Parts: sequence; structure tokens; C-alpha cells
Amino acid sequence: MLPPASVSELLTRAGEISGMTLAQLAARRGFAVPPDQQRHKGWTGTLIESALGAVSGSQPQPDFPALGVELKTLPVGRGGRPRESTYVCVAPVDGRPQSWATSLVRRKLTCVLWVPVEGAAAIPLGERRIGTAFLWRPTEAEESQLCADWAEIMEAITIGELDRISARHGKWLQLRPKAADARARTRAPGADGMPGQTLPRGFYLRSAFTARILARRSATIRLPAAWPGR
Repeated sequence: MLPPASVSELLTRAGEISGMTLAQLAARRGFAVPPDQQRHKGWTGTLIESALGAVSGSQPQPDFPALGVELKTLPVGRGGRPRESTYVCVAPVDGRPQSWATSLVRRKLTCVLWVPVEGAAAIPLGERRIGTAFLWRPTEAEESQLCADWAEIMEAITIGELDRISARHGKWLQLRPKAADARARTRAPGADGMPGQTLPRGFYLRSAFTARILARRSATIRLPAAWPGR
């Protein structure tokens, strides 16, 4: 599918899949539904990217670069609360100077199309339904806090304290290992200033933050009626 030519077209496409089950959308897009996501963790996101015409894949740019819009699926459980943190992007851990203004985190979060997806573990993957997508841009206060979290983490990386950063750091933005397996390694400065090897890391939004976003939109998000009781 070609990428949407406008934000309006993107929202129209998102509206067309709202209320569908993942199995219905997979049949339309020619995807096989895996039995679960233990070995196919990114399957739901890939399916929805395909349906909406996202083109970036794993490239360091928003999923719809011409529109400046990032796509994020958001698994939600009973009552519509996010079930997990949200991956943003790979974290640069090489110790090179960075700025928030030009960071990939900021580019990814400048404008996000959130697509809520039913995510309760008791519901078979194919039967999970897609909610109503919505656009989100951070408020001034939200961006200020995200910037502060990012700056704290990046400073620790620069001075060689990467291994001291835990998932507890950052109010809304956190740093966590991000690798296909535990043997993956990337270069990073050590405490002695010399380059070393470490696990790749990724930036994630805490579920408490995405819950705030959903709460702010609760009056306009249309979730399938059965969700709260499932």
C-alpha cells in the first residue's frame, strides 16, 4: 500500500480498521495470525503499519516521514489501561554529544498516531479488536519532562555510567535493554573513558504516561463496547 498523502487520509485509513479484529485485518492484508506473540512480539504493529501504509520500518525517522507522524500501537487491558511500556526508538549509547532538539526521541514523539488494540492476555490474538486511533502531540509540560528524562539518561551515558541506569530512572521516559538476544553487543564508553561493549538499549515511554494520554482523550476515544468487561 502506498503511504497516505495527508494526515486526513491517514486518519481515514485508521478509521476504516477501527473495530476490526486482528484476524479480520490480517486476512485483508494477507498475514498469517501467529498462535501468540511470544516469538512474534512485533506482529501486531507490523500488521497495522501495513494496513496504514507506513514506510519507515526500522529507519531512524517517523513511520510517515512525509507527514512527520509516528505510528504506535497501544495494547490495552480491561478498562482500557495500557498493559506495557511503549518502545520509542534505539538509544544512542556511543557517548557522542547529543541535543534534545535534534534527537530521534523528539522526532518520533513530535506527533504520534496512537492505535489502541485490545490486549488482555485471555483474548486469543486473532480475536483482539482495534480501537479508534487518535493523533497526539506533547504539551509544553510533557515535552519539558520528556526532555529532562532524556537529558538525565544521556548525561549518564556520556560519562560512562550506562550500566548504572535502570528502568527506575526517568519519570516518563526510561532506558531498557533492547536486543533480539542477550548476546547482542554495541560500543559504549566505559567508566574509565575507554570504549567497551554493552547490550543495545532502547527508549521506552512508561505505561503511566501513556495512561495519562488515554485519560485525556477518554471523552473522544471510542473503544469496542465489550472491552471493559472482557
